[in-house]
Amino acid sequence: MITKKWMNLLAVVVLLSMLLAACGTPEQVVVTVEKTVEKVVEKTVEVEKTVEVEKVVEKTVEVEVTPEPVKIDRKGAWLDTLVFVEEPSADAAVTRLEVGEIDLYAYQVSNREVVAKVKASDALDTYQSSGSYNELTFNPAGPELENGTLNPFAVPAVREAMNWLVDRNYIVQEIMGGMAIPRWLPFNTASADYARLADVARGLELKYAYNKEKAQEVIGAEMEKLGATLVDGKWQYNGAPVNLIVLIRTEDERRGIGDYVANQLEDIGFTVTRDYKTAAEASPIWMRGNPADGNFHVYTGGWITTAVPRTLADNFAFFYTNMGLGVPLWQAYVNTPEFYELADRLQRSDFKNMEERSEMMAEALEMALQDSVRIWLCDRTSLTPKRKEVKAASDLYGGVSGSTLWAYTLQREGEVGGSMTIAMPSILTEPWNPIAGTNWIYDMMLIRGTGETALVADPFTGLSLPQRVERAEVTVQTGLPVFKTLDWVDLQFADSIEVPADAWADWDAEQQRFLTVAEVFTETQTAMRKSVVYYPADMFTSVKWHDGSNLSIGDFIMGMILTFDRAKEASANYDASAVPAFESFISSFKGVRIVSEDPLVIETYSDVYYMDAEDCVSTWWPYYAQGQGAWHTLSLGLLADAAGEAAFSADKADELQVEWLSYIAGPTIATLKAHLDTLVVTPTLLYEPTMSQYVDATEVQARYANLAEWYRQRGHFWVGTGPYYLERAFPVEGTVILKRFLDFPDMADKWMRFSEAAIPVVELDGPGRVTIGKEAEYDVFVTFNEQPYAMADIDNIKYLVLDAKGEVAHVGQAEAVADGEWKVKLSADVTGKLEAGSNRLEVVVVSKLVALPSTDALTFVTAK
Repeated sequence: MITKKWMNLLAVVVLLSMLLAACGTPEQVVVTVEKTVEKVVEKTVEVEKTVEVEKVVEKTVEVEVTPEPVKIDRKGAWLDTLVFVEEPSADAAVTRLEVGEIDLYAYQVSNREVVAKVKASDALDTYQSSGSYNELTFNPAGPELENGTLNPFAVPAVREAMNWLVDRNYIVQEIMGGMAIPRWLPFNTASADYARLADVARGLELKYAYNKEKAQEVIGAEMEKLGATLVDGKWQYNGAPVNLIVLIRTEDERRGIGDYVANQLEDIGFTVTRDYKTAAEASPIWMRGNPADGNFHVYTGGWITTAVPRTLADNFAFFYTNMGLGVPLWQAYVNTPEFYELADRLQRSDFKNMEERSEMMAEALEMALQDSVRIWLCDRTSLTPKRKEVKAASDLYGGVSGSTLWAYTLQREGEVGGSMTIAMPSILTEPWNPIAGTNWIYDMMLIRGTGETALVADPFTGLSLPQRVERAEVTVQTGLPVFKTLDWVDLQFADSIEVPADAWADWDAEQQRFLTVAEVFTETQTAMRKSVVYYPADMFTSVKWHDGSNLSIGDFIMGMILTFDRAKEASANYDASAVPAFESFISSFKGVRIVSEDPLVIETYSDVYYMDAEDCVSTWWPYYAQGQGAWHTLSLGLLADAAGEAAFSADKADELQVEWLSYIAGPTIATLKAHLDTLVVTPTLLYEPTMSQYVDATEVQARYANLAEWYRQRGHFWVGTGPYYLERAFPVEGTVILKRFLDFPDMADKWMRFSEAAIPVVELDGPGRVTIGKEAEYDVFVTFNEQPYAMADIDNIKYLVLDAKGEVAHVGQAEAVADGEWKVKLSADVTGKLEAGSNRLEVVVVSKLVALPSTDALTFVTAK
């Protein structure tokens, strides 16, 4: 059974789309985050009162008191030990939760029966999120593969036609049990970008609505062009059946999705092999394998947007082009020049205003569906099951596993210390390395827990918050659509931003030194954005790597070097898969300059900007694409990569036929250990011409000694600065142990204000019958935890009236009455324009504290 709360969430997207379409240009919504304040509570106390007769009288009174804040003297994580175990079955996980065998199932569950089981349990509750979604990934190689077979999905028109072959409503209702909404586009439907382009989205959704006959017609025509023939209802190529391998994940509803898609393909004449695999079994085939080998044709993909998205403009470059990931599948993507350029420009914010951005996004949406290297199926409404006593900052999109704050906030309510057992469907799915290692959510959750970033995402709004940054200044070109929300950033506008001549603009891989703006350019350079980030004065003494080494400026310099070096052919660590993303970066990068070494202050100049000033801050913090990296731990991998013994990226490893680097387990541990042994005896600083200006011989020797002792105790090389460190990883057993890092500098309660999202609960009430031409009033009640929602925390409450034809008849703004109470007034003029019949009134409540709107609706009849 799907509750009203779930249906309200699923309706949010539709309401937002209609509101924005009706209102024309959307308003800029400014979201503020206020510190949670303890509520005043009533408490019964015993009061001793002495009277003249010296008789003691006990009197019980009710008084309002503000409780004293609990003093926390613990630093770092709340828990001492975390044990992660593998549990592929969500149903089995819930059973294990009920008996106390595990404490949290770190996975977004959308199975209707499992959700009902959780809700029926007195020992369990959940966190709700809406950032997980499903798609079909196609193999684009061919059309004739290396084994001589035919791959029709090499043809964009065939991939495009798959949109018509798949009935998304069937998937949502019959397979997902109603806990999802159909999706056609590379945007999360519950996102601001979807709402901004509602009219374009609706048009494309109608164009690509389910039409099996059209799909069969288009695919049939393309198959004939490829030289295939239809014999007795089955496609053949060179005298053999055209066999399509559908790689089907088994852990969740994707098994049902895969079977459905296989049935549809069989219905239009293909022979289908259903290859059922878990995440760990499927990854080497679809992500790491050579697409031209033809080991799969269709994969039942699943993704999680791990933070509330402030922009989705970069989704085109990530999901459709070789700029996305350095793995063989992505490197096989080939686009039209127009689509590739547009995707690149959008990810670099190469637009002057919101109108141009919208035009570019609309064009990219059409091109994405024509390309369709993957087609989108549904956005899932998901739950993260847990025991009731477990608390954590769960992201409204990414849940607990996707939250950047989960490790800082995970605890048993009212307890400090102890251990917790967490299960997830897969453990150690792919190799860990900071540069180009695993991107699986199961791995990344643990990686986020062992590392830290300079900025973290607010789990309720997606805005960037300072974790290690003290403050920042952002200057953008006058007229650009950039807005500031939080006080840690200062936003200024300037008609022109000149790039200093001594800023670093590029990298010479042969001489191993940075090239200045004056060396690279002959004319004065300007930029659209300038970022200045200020780090705390004590950072290089208070922040430590897990092996005991102090964070140093060398870690930042190494990050700057590796931004350039691996994409340079003259580098010993050249990786062709790093080139597409680098070319996009360098086309807008203008320069970086270290203004002060201690305390560290860094200026960055670029033509890339974002609409939130908080996202315009370039930190250069040593956190790479897939995790945090210290200069000395990265040195081991760089030496192995340069020697051709292993590779950071899966694409390079596949090309050289060597191991994909793992810092935690497997055969590359011995390779890294051999290089460490050499460095301990003969301390060597990589990129010495540049690094030696910032790292002295004492630090070099101490770092390698610390790492050697770390390896002696733990047998791996994964070192971060986060609240937990990796104690041991057991790939065969499917177990990982994290332990609290005692030298973590922050107090345990730093981020506890995000332990619960203040999602408004909305109730709309009023007359069910309205006289045409007469005024009508409706009450809107807004609460959280059964308490009135403060007016100060409401950004706006809009309403719309849908007439008997289902068209938008009126859009308006509700009026505030008191905390938790608002009023909708339909004037006589508004009702006078309605025809007799059934109408619908819908309200959308936008809170300043959370990014997800809340809705409610009712129907009313109009008559004369």
